[in-house]
Amino acid sequence: MSAMLFALLLISTAAADGLTARALVERAHEAAGGEVWRRPKSLRLEGVATLFDARAEKPPVYADRYLMWRVFPDFNDRAHAASGKVRIDAFSGERLLLRIAYDGRHTWNQDGRLPERDADREWSEAFGFGIIRFALEEGFKLQRLADDLIDGHPCGVVRVTDPAGEETLFWIDLSDYAIRKVGFRTPRGWHERVYSDFFRVEPPGWQQPGRVRLYYDGVLVNDIRWQRAFVDEALPESLFQPPFPEGSETP
Repeated sequence: MSAMLFALLLISTAAADGLTARALVERAHEAAGGEVWRRPKSLRLEGVATLFDARAEKPPVYADRYLMWRVFPDFNDRAHAASGKVRIDAFSGERLLLRIAYDGRHTWNQDGRLPERDADREWSEAFGFGIIRFALEEGFKLQRLADDLIDGHPCGVVRVTDPAGEETLFWIDLSDYAIRKVGFRTPRGWHERVYSDFFRVEPPGWQQPGRVRLYYDGVLVNDIRWQRAFVDEALPESLFQPPFPEGSETP
């Protein structure tokens, strides 16, 4: 029997696995690192990325340094609104390709501070994955949908509806409970992120996807390869506000 046929057989019988949507989310939490993953303080990532033009009007751009700093919120009840603090930088050599930063109140890019309306739109297209950390809390609704196959991995699909009524879909591997994909609607179109090449950060046992592919309406726009991850460091406020240190991975 081929691997593809075996995977399809697993999908055809997955409805009989007896796992509810809540049970799948619980197993995903545990597989990703348990409590340290469910309620992290911070995350710093270093890697590379290929940035594509969704309209194919410009050639792809390769970022030989793609960096992210994240301070997580203590609680979140809106999947697609900015929360905590975050900053992403992309460089080609010493040239800054892009920057987006949020300090908990205001948003900046490489050209300066964004008006609130533009910032809200920007973050509605970026935030969504983290809501699964809070999906077992009161006020959230979970629903298991039809199973699916992601990169050859049979997955249970769970719809998470937050207290504000915003919906996010998660594809959870039925063998190791890794989160293989997330999808949600944005002003830019239907957004999906596909996760693969997972590695562990030891300690504390954090599971990090080494590759993240971002799609809008089925078109690949970013292919990110995370190479190093640092969990629960103390990240200073200055990271998320101008003047931003230029070209430094550990400012």
